[in-house]
Amino acid sequence: MEDLHLVSIVTLLALILYFWMGLRVAGARRKSGIAAPAMSGDPILERHLRVQGNTLEWLPIFLPSLWLFAYYWDDTLAAAVGAVWIVGRIVYAFGYVADPKKREAGFLIQTLASAVLLFGALGRAAWLLMFPAL
Repeated sequence: MEDLHLVSIVTLLALILYFWMGLRVAGARRKSGIAAPAMSGDPILERHLRVQGNTLEWLPIFLPSLWLFAYYWDDTLAAAVGAVWIVGRIVYAFGYVADPKKREAGFLIQTLASAVLLFGALGRAAWLLMFPAL
C-alpha cells in the first residue's frame, strides 16, 4: 500500500480547523452573552455559526475526494491541493466574520480545490475502468 502520510496529516489539519471554528463559536457566544441553544441575536455569533456550518457542509465533499485523489493519483499532490482547501477555509472564515461580503475569495479557493480533488479522482477512476491495461 502506498504511503499516505501527507494526506493523513492534511485530513487531521482539516479536522483541527473545524475544531478551531467550534472554539470560535464558543468564544463568540461568551462575548455576546447568547447561550445555546439560541442561534441568533448577535451578527458576529451568527457569522461564526455560518462559517462552522458551511465548513461542515463541505467536509463530506472534501474528505472523500482528498483520499480518493491520493489513491488514484498521488499522496503529495492530494495533500498540496488539500492544503489549499484549508487555506481557502481560513480565508473564508476571517473574511466572513469581518464582513459577509468578504467571503468570496476564500470560498472560491476552497471550491476550486474541492473540484480538482473530486473531478480528478472521478476522472482517474473512470479512465482506469475503461482502460485497465494502460
